[in-house]
Amino acid sequence: MAASEQVEITGHLIDSGILSGVLNDIKEYGADYTIDRFDVGHEQQDLSYATLTVTAEDDEALQRLLMRIQTRGLNQVDPGAAETAVAEQDGVFPDGFYSTTNLATKVRVDGRWVEVENPEMDCGLLVEGEGEALRVRTVPMVDVKAGMRIVVGAAGIEVAAPSEVRSGVVFGFMESDVSSEKPQAVLVRQVADGIRDAKAAGKKVLWVGGPGVVHTGAAPAMVALTEAGFVDVLFAGNALATHDIEASLYGTSLGIDLNQGHGVEHGHEHHIRAINEIRKAGSIAAAVEKGVLTGGIMHALVKGGKEFVLVGSVRDDGPLPDVYSDVIEGQRAMRAALEDVGFCVMVATTLHSVATGNILPASIPLVCVDINPASVTKLADRGSSQARGIVTDVGLFIEQLTRELVPSYAGR
Repeated sequence: MAASEQVEITGHLIDSGILSGVLNDIKEYGADYTIDRFDVGHEQQDLSYATLTVTAEDDEALQRLLMRIQTRGLNQVDPGAAETAVAEQDGVFPDGFYSTTNLATKVRVDGRWVEVENPEMDCGLLVEGEGEALRVRTVPMVDVKAGMRIVVGAAGIEVAAPSEVRSGVVFGFMESDVSSEKPQAVLVRQVADGIRDAKAAGKKVLWVGGPGVVHTGAAPAMVALTEAGFVDVLFAGNALATHDIEASLYGTSLGIDLNQGHGVEHGHEHHIRAINEIRKAGSIAAAVEKGVLTGGIMHALVKGGKEFVLVGSVRDDGPLPDVYSDVIEGQRAMRAALEDVGFCVMVATTLHSVATGNILPASIPLVCVDINPASVTKLADRGSSQARGIVTDVGLFIEQLTRELVPSYAGR
């Protein structure tokens, strides 16, 4: 039998395109809707409000639809109480489990609303404890253990509308998801303001980087940012660390002289020799302590006591001893490093940017910088609604950002 539910949403529903997206979702799920009420904001800054009744062919289809439209900030008018089921085996959610968004989420369980501690997309909701000790957090599928109490269905759950996340002061200037023709200096200043605001609030700044940071000659600027306290955590792969260390030991990146811009004799060997030196020392930190590594981004991170998480891939040489070759362990290390992060800058990497976007709450401002427009649009396409992109040369961007944040920086 057909099943129906009344849902509501508040936000900038027309100019943001949220409402049209919701209606498209409903039709794509083979369901139907009626708009019961629609109050349009009178002034530009006013929020709109709408209620809809959605109807699906049965309750199972309705529950899946409700989960889908919650990604756009719709909640049930009468959410009721959340239901839970016990996981029966490791690594497997119970049937009908609630699939999470990265939006701020509350769950009504045991008679009260509980904030979800670490909003992350494509996870389940784990209920732990009782009474005042009761807590709800997201749990990845791989970390599910038999006996865990997991939320099923869409009842008893409320999420914050994406418009609430996207209306922050930091990114109000970016009316489009990707900026390629706006004044570069203006964009740099506003990203710098976002970083300063995060630091002033006692939050950490997370950088996600690819080897292009080194290839473009921006490593000295990144060192200056790190030493000035504007890089608290770095997520990267084997490549960025390897080429940064190669540059420190040999003055090259993938065999290219960074000062002259051309290949050097036997330069193609430098990256693997650099890896070998670090493996011989035991770790990047050990190489710094022993005086083997005396400069570069990784050196600055170690000397400053900053955190870095390097997660490798099947194509890596070596890899460096600090690199996680087990991607599941790498994901866990990345999640553990997100505590107190208040701003994220992604530069010159598609895969690590998407991976990080997948685990970041939507409340953390996020800017992605790359010369390739496709790289900076993939984040929003994969659910990171707060992502904003700047299409430009990464080396020039980091240089300008460093001059803005570190006035004493003399440049390369």
